[in-house]
Amino acid sequence: MAMDARHSAEHDRLRQHRSGEMNWLWWGPYLSERQWGTVREDTSDTGDAWNSFTHDQARSRAYRWGEDAIGGFSDVEQRICLGVGMWNGNDPIIKERLFGLAGPEGNHGEDVKEEYWYTAGTPTHSFMEMRYAYPHRAYPYVDLVETNAARGYGDPEYKLLDTGIFDDGAYFDVDITYAKHDPDQLVWAIHVTNRGTAPARCVVLPTVWFRNTWRWGYESGPLQATPHKPEVWRTGRMLTAAHPTAGEFVLEADDADAEIWLTENETRVDGAPGLFKDGFHRRLIHGERAAATTEGSGTKAAFVVDVSLAAGEQRRVLLRLARSGDNPCSWDDAEELLARRRTECDEFYTALCGGALTADEAVVLQQAAAGLLWNKQFYYLDIPQWIRGDPIAPRHTRRIRNRDWTHLNTLDIISMPDAWEYPWFAAWDLAFHTIPLAALDAGFAKEQLVLMLREWYMHPNGQLPAYEWNFSDVNPPVHAWAAWHVYQIDAAATGVKDTGFLERVFHKLLINFTWWVNRKDHDGNNVFQGGFLGLDNISMFNRSEELPTGGHIDQSDGTAWMAFYTLEMLKIAIELAQDNSVYEDVATKFFEHFLAIATAMGGAGSAPGLWDDELGFFFDAVHLPDDRKIVLRVRSLVGLIPLLAVECVTADRLEPLRDFMRRMEWFVTHRRGLAGAIVDLDVRLSGMSTLFSLMTPRRLTETLRRMLDPAEFLSDFGIRSLSKAHEEEPYVFNEGGVHASITYEPGLSRSPLFGGNSNWRGPVWMPINFLIIEALREFAEYYGDAAVVEHPSGSGREMTLGEVADEVEDRLCGLFLPDEDGVRPSLRGRQTPWEEPPLFHEYFHGDTGQGLGAAHQTGWTGLVVTMLLRRAERRRAG
Repeated sequence: MAMDARHSAEHDRLRQHRSGEMNWLWWGPYLSERQWGTVREDTSDTGDAWNSFTHDQARSRAYRWGEDAIGGFSDVEQRICLGVGMWNGNDPIIKERLFGLAGPEGNHGEDVKEEYWYTAGTPTHSFMEMRYAYPHRAYPYVDLVETNAARGYGDPEYKLLDTGIFDDGAYFDVDITYAKHDPDQLVWAIHVTNRGTAPARCVVLPTVWFRNTWRWGYESGPLQATPHKPEVWRTGRMLTAAHPTAGEFVLEADDADAEIWLTENETRVDGAPGLFKDGFHRRLIHGERAAATTEGSGTKAAFVVDVSLAAGEQRRVLLRLARSGDNPCSWDDAEELLARRRTECDEFYTALCGGALTADEAVVLQQAAAGLLWNKQFYYLDIPQWIRGDPIAPRHTRRIRNRDWTHLNTLDIISMPDAWEYPWFAAWDLAFHTIPLAALDAGFAKEQLVLMLREWYMHPNGQLPAYEWNFSDVNPPVHAWAAWHVYQIDAAATGVKDTGFLERVFHKLLINFTWWVNRKDHDGNNVFQGGFLGLDNISMFNRSEELPTGGHIDQSDGTAWMAFYTLEMLKIAIELAQDNSVYEDVATKFFEHFLAIATAMGGAGSAPGLWDDELGFFFDAVHLPDDRKIVLRVRSLVGLIPLLAVECVTADRLEPLRDFMRRMEWFVTHRRGLAGAIVDLDVRLSGMSTLFSLMTPRRLTETLRRMLDPAEFLSDFGIRSLSKAHEEEPYVFNEGGVHASITYEPGLSRSPLFGGNSNWRGPVWMPINFLIIEALREFAEYYGDAAVVEHPSGSGREMTLGEVADEVEDRLCGLFLPDEDGVRPSLRGRQTPWEEPPLFHEYFHGDTGQGLGAAHQTGWTGLVVTMLLRRAERRRAG
């Protein structure tokens, strides 16, 4: 019998947390994997974050705004931190944090050069597990930097696997596991397994330390340092970590032979002797015994476990952490707790899917969810303080980033796209994260959406912050869409509609919507110029900057995103109006606004619009200073985004809204031109559903014909971001001495635009595919079985739109599932000595499905969680 979706031990813990009974989220995986190279730690006047704080500096220089670690855990304000250090006897440094290339060093932008996986996780972090593959040989830092520097944009990235360091299986599996006994007590296990054929040494350093909040020179006021310096000291075989605001905790290891070392989490300057952040490195590798003490106290401490492992041998390091004065669980109970929490983790995911997934699908579900949960990060940034600098740090005479965001002041746990390559929030990424997170912990998903709309994030003018490198960039307006879906997912699971949440976000989104209308409609004609809109190099030009031709781009996608935003706000207003007629007026506003945008996109009177009747597709147009317009006939996602602006509203939702219906009827009678922008509005007035869409039946048919054509957009692994037809037929632009072109690039970008680390010119991107699937299902709800299309185009096989949506979703899920050869398509081309678990990449090769870009649960690829749960739901429904 399938377990009830709301009944498991983990669901009980979630209820305890959300009711305020027990704070299960006080401890969590809140440390990033890279604090160095972030804008937060940049103290330069040039804004060169990568060089302001490098990986090489990170071992000896204290951070200001956060901490990093491998398999890190901390309290919710990142005051007390736990992490694993390790040394194989050959590396030039202790491995305390992950290494990768800075953005300017990589031939395709920043790139982590490590092999690791998130293998398990629960929403309360009652059980968290990850695996790190640590080579026996010296880590090839110099080789990775120099070889990548010699490669160009046309060459592939040089990965750690390419160095040959794993060729003969000479590596350790390091499994890091946390299991909570209660909110304040946890068991920490580190299993080291020698996968090589010869004995090998591994020194493991389970480490506890404090984020440095005491060394920044403030003597009074709100930025005064911690009331007194925290301290960690040894008492026999135990460490006591006392923090003035977090409290006092005791950490103990079960290895009686482990040494205990202490040092200070302080910056070491000019090779000064004494206790500093790099003390363990200097003592272990360089033999400087005075660099770390075995007595006294400090602000950083570690158990040092030095083991030699025979081939195939495993060694476990077990630790337990509890508040001082609490009775820690016994070592036998610690073993039992690890096993029990692992079982409960499995039961939680079985409860979610009702046992309706295959074993392979269940693995993908759990590991995709684990990645989302491991990437919940502590994020601390106060822009005015960051601009001024600290009394002991260099003062900033010029800041080029985020100087218009002086209201931004954050100290929160946020869902990040990736804990290494993107250890900072990104607003539109986060909106997609909340969809799968809603199935795991709807409370957290709702908190995240509300957070971005709070006054310390949202700009006073209504703009949402984009991402750390430039808060003023413009991302697609997907927040309302995410809020609606989280609301629905939560209601389906609990049977209770949280209209308070929906109303709360709606009022703040009204301000954001007004910002869009006032700032991004250049000519005031309901055609929008949103900028790069998260699609980076999908255009020949950087759409966030002035065009080399002058003028601006009338964006098909920018305008369609606004139509999409308008319909999402209309949908929410209609929902709220069911219980409060005040919202009928607001619904009318969005109804009229959608009509105006739809009319502008489709063309009205002498205005040409953005639809091309000859080619049957939506395109961008360059609006030149002399008022000429040049249509950019590039078949890309720019022309598919208009599909997303669709909403089917059933008659039972509209009939109670008398004022709103009267307004619709008035438009049918008096504004036939505008009303024609809505498909079959007259049918709605006869008591049937209404379809709000930018797509007339002909436009829909023409667009889907191209989208479902394998020679254009349809890949075996989803919908490509650029038509494959441009592989043989590049689009070339020549105007006023400006020459630019765009061609199909199914893999890594060959263009330096946006640093070369993004490619919307051919690969499959999960978030847009997910939105396309949602749109197809919306069309299917309206048209039912009456509308069929050829799928794939030219195959002679007809499908309903709902069947097409399911089939595209299956292609996306197939990226992570073993094919007939037992290979996961997203991992194709990787030669490893281990049985490869799934990874969740940023995007996927348009022809082969190979995973590209950031590899470790780039948040929006976690949408596969939602797709697998929907697959399970369809199976349970027969």
